[in-house]
Amino acid sequence: MDPAEERNWILQKLNIGKELLYLTLEDVIKTGVQIEDILALTRSALIAHGKKEYEMPAKIGVHPYAEVFYHAMPAYVPSENAVGLKWIECYPSNPSRFKLPQTTGLLALNDVESGCPLAIMDATWITAMRTPAVTVLAARALHPGAETFGMFGCGVQGIEHCRFVVHTLEKLKKIYVYDKSEEAMENLVNTVQPQIDIEIIRGKDPETVTKNCEVMSSATVILQEQLSVVRDEWVSSGQTILPCDLNTFWDPATARRADKYIVDSAEEHRLFAEMGYFPEGLPEITCETGEVLAGATPGREAPEELIVCSNIGMAVCDVVVGKEVFRRALEKEMGCILPL
Repeated sequence: MDPAEERNWILQKLNIGKELLYLTLEDVIKTGVQIEDILALTRSALIAHGKKEYEMPAKIGVHPYAEVFYHAMPAYVPSENAVGLKWIECYPSNPSRFKLPQTTGLLALNDVESGCPLAIMDATWITAMRTPAVTVLAARALHPGAETFGMFGCGVQGIEHCRFVVHTLEKLKKIYVYDKSEEAMENLVNTVQPQIDIEIIRGKDPETVTKNCEVMSSATVILQEQLSVVRDEWVSSGQTILPCDLNTFWDPATARRADKYIVDSAEEHRLFAEMGYFPEGLPEITCETGEVLAGATPGREAPEELIVCSNIGMAVCDVVVGKEVFRRALEKEMGCILPL
């Protein structure tokens, strides 16, 4: 829709500058945005990023505790007429201490023409959806013929990765999962297996999963301390590794020796390096994920290439998905209109 036409449509439902739409987590989910929609929206955002048609400063944040982060994530994507900011925090101890999610947050959207707020919505579901979307889109671009996928971390992100990956790896035959928590593994299998036709296998240990999978991802915890759960000697040529947890879970030697080290945002990875998350130095960056999806840079060029593609989350994806949630909510007259 043309931006002017879209703005006029919004004005029929929301008095811009006088009102904003508030959407709860339940509202966001009930707008009906499906996996296929998320994949298309995320791909659009990544391609815009790959073509450098965006504005998005690297994440800034505060860290009240060593294992905790708050990130402010603004972005503007002209092709989608989307501008806004996600304010998100991660408390790994929340589930055990308070029975609350590890990650919570809000997304604010603005009117590009006037700058006035259009909406404030829960960002938990959007984050949970766009993160695996990036992983599986990258997996298709870098390793389309893969028959095996491994997922480390069986929480919310692990569940969604297993749900999403069957949509992009068309030759997939087996999914291996591993978590130090048997309960988490059991929950993932019980939740996802009825929804997909691909067999999900509980990994005996990280080594077994690593040696059995062509493509792997991890969504555990982001720490400055390098846990190196997956040892470099377990990793073989020809594999594709897609971490969502920066430099924490994998032996850093793997990224350093990879034939290609691809990242979603070079600027953000350099910022994390300055903050101490790469104590042995940031590996040499080959290109960005969006550049591969946009066709600006080649992905896998030989079967034996070892590729590490680190995606830590970009606000361009959040605002594009959020804009569609907002549009559908207005269309269905969902949420609560609040005065400004």
